[in-house]
Amino acid sequence: MEQRLAGLSPTFTTAQARQALLSPRDLAHLVTEGEIDELSRGVYRRADAPETAHADLLAVCARAHRAVVCGESALALHELIDDIPAAVHIAVPRGSRRPTISYPPTVVAQYAAKTFDLGIERFEAAPGETIPMYNAARSVVDAMRHRSRLGETLALSALGRYLRRSGRGGVGELQHIARELDALSVVRPAVEAVLA
Repeated sequence: MEQRLAGLSPTFTTAQARQALLSPRDLAHLVTEGEIDELSRGVYRRADAPETAHADLLAVCARAHRAVVCGESALALHELIDDIPAAVHIAVPRGSRRPTISYPPTVVAQYAAKTFDLGIERFEAAPGETIPMYNAARSVVDAMRHRSRLGETLALSALGRYLRRSGRGGVGELQHIARELDALSVVRPAVEAVLA
């Protein structure tokens, strides 16, 4: 059983365990023995895996294959806000099945399928384990687009921090993404006000 466990990635699902010939009873035994931890329903992490502060992100992304980390979670990972989100924020393409994840707490947004892939990059949530996440510019534009839900203060704070960090060069990237998302009318005046 130890050999089969060693062949799995540090974070794995029940389906991956089954492919490695580990039964649900084997998994229950491994949890009891402290060899693995259950991060979420059907998602496990080996006890010998490197430490990570992002186990919740790994768990959610393992359960929701098409999901991309977005919103407050992406802003926090880019260090554009100081808040620690109470839930993992993910986006899935509009028209696809919305994942239902009760633990860790998860907020699911649906983004237009034609612009869903815009600004996706990989974030190393643990050594050798990456998850999809929107880049800083996309995260700021999304915050401005959804400021009524996220809060005007949070959105403007993220925008200000982004512009201070990236300078004038970041404005072009923001405008490109805002244009693609039909949000230029929202982003341009806010950028001008922050830079004034």
